[in-house]
Amino acid sequence: MEAFTIYTGTTVPLMNDNIDTDQILPKQFLKLIDKKGFGKYLMYEWRYLDDNYTEDPEFIFNTPPYRKATILITGDNFGAGSSREHAAWALADYGFKVIIAGSFGDIHYNNDLNNGILPIAQPLEVRQQLAALQPTDEVTINLYDQKILSPVGEFSFEIDADWKNKLLKGLDDIGITLEYADAIAEYEKNRPSYW
Repeated sequence: MEAFTIYTGTTVPLMNDNIDTDQILPKQFLKLIDKKGFGKYLMYEWRYLDDNYTEDPEFIFNTPPYRKATILITGDNFGAGSSREHAAWALADYGFKVIIAGSFGDIHYNNDLNNGILPIAQPLEVRQQLAALQPTDEVTINLYDQKILSPVGEFSFEIDADWKNKLLKGLDDIGITLEYADAIAEYEKNRPSYW
């Protein structure tokens, strides 16, 4: 996993509440097994007019000013619904690095973190200010200081200390285990053969 320390990007507002994992990534795409390539299917039913991937020009992700946005500003209860990790894969593959919502579905919140996306909870008034930014306005997320730095103000956010450490070091659970590779090898070397 890539380390997340200080990140600067532009925002796209999608202020709907209760965007569930089936809206983020519909169930027909769950049969794919590789983490790559899911970005094409993100918000499939909203982004496309038909099964030929004809973009809906009215959907905000498809409008030229927002195509390169990497910070999603959204509503309450983002990622509710099923536990599909594929939804986080789609967000990451599309290019999102940060999701700022009022709240998150518990499992989806952890899936985002496990895939290097920083989910940040903020009150409605902060999200409304960020959603009103121009498409070219840059926002900086400083994970060290737990701050959102934007043209409309500076906002603090909370994150579990263990998750913060994992993101800062770019470590997933396997990476954390590998930090102990020497100790594991030493244990294996000294373990009785009958074990």
